[in-house]
Amino acid sequence: MRWADRQLDVSAGQALPGMSRLRGFVRTVRTPEFAGVGFHEVVSRTVLNRVPENSAMPFRWTVNPYRGCSHACVYCYARSTHSWLELDTGTGFDREVVVKVNAAEALRADLARPSWRGEHVALGTNTDPYQRAEGRYRLMPGIIDALAEARTPFSILTKGTLLRRDLDRLRAAAERVPLGLGVSLAIYDEGLQQRLEPGTPSVAARLALVAAVRAAGLPCGVMLAPVLPGLTDSVAHLDAALARVADAGATGVTVLPLHLRPGAREWFFAWLRREHPERVRSFQDLYAGGAYVPSAYRRWLADRVAPLLRRHGFAAAAAGELRGLPGYDEGAFPAGSLPSVGSGPAPRTSAAAAQDALF
Repeated sequence: MRWADRQLDVSAGQALPGMSRLRGFVRTVRTPEFAGVGFHEVVSRTVLNRVPENSAMPFRWTVNPYRGCSHACVYCYARSTHSWLELDTGTGFDREVVVKVNAAEALRADLARPSWRGEHVALGTNTDPYQRAEGRYRLMPGIIDALAEARTPFSILTKGTLLRRDLDRLRAAAERVPLGLGVSLAIYDEGLQQRLEPGTPSVAARLALVAAVRAAGLPCGVMLAPVLPGLTDSVAHLDAALARVADAGATGVTVLPLHLRPGAREWFFAWLRREHPERVRSFQDLYAGGAYVPSAYRRWLADRVAPLLRRHGFAAAAAGELRGLPGYDEGAFPAGSLPSVGSGPAPRTSAAAAQDALF
């Protein structure tokens, strides 16, 4: 945590009410560098989270160095987790970020326990480990090193181009343990993307990240999710998106429709009423039965996507593939995104092309 030479508003005695629920709370930091965002620093005894036994996810352990996310994705399924902290699941989730400042040290202690069996650990399943705060706190280098030194396979899912900073470290880790990398890239209309994901890097920047990961000799699967019914599910949109993902050299791609769990649902519909009021009724009808679109729409989308996947050199999800994507139990993980999946074909872009569009 490097806040030297910065103007800070640091408070330990006037914390938000919900911070009392956080064991190890240290202080809240606000700085002009991150205008409107508060960082609530905590010291954690442990950072390994056990996945519930009834979960469909194909791993039993996760690490989330941050809670809350300045990416501010309107549809984020993790929004409801902030209600436990007595924070709202809208702007509170976007602007009040819990930081586990000793995450690497706590993880080393977790992995040193005699009971640890070196199982797959997933990062990015709840909030993004490479959101903007990571540029300041630099938690991920220590986490990557701890996992590699403990011979623990791991995976990272992110929208954050800051992962490029750690490519050399990840390449070194891959020589010691299996790893998987995934990039989430949902909206290929630049204007729509900025309105739905206002804190995320651009489409071009994330495609460049995929190319850079592949140029480094590492696997990289892409989550083309969420697809928004009536907004981003046209053949033209999906075809153009898959073409760009293929050109970036992704090892695999998964296409999934939007789901709206409590917390995200209310925030998304407020956005929809502002931005696309003509679509409100159709979305209400589609999601009348709960968080997921009806099976008929899922089949329709799969049938639409299948020939496009083949056209761009991607295989459709097959029976037996690992499923249980965070937030969408039916989703198959794309090739390259889990440590059990190979690195796939060689990238189709040059290292120089991967340097384009950092943000």
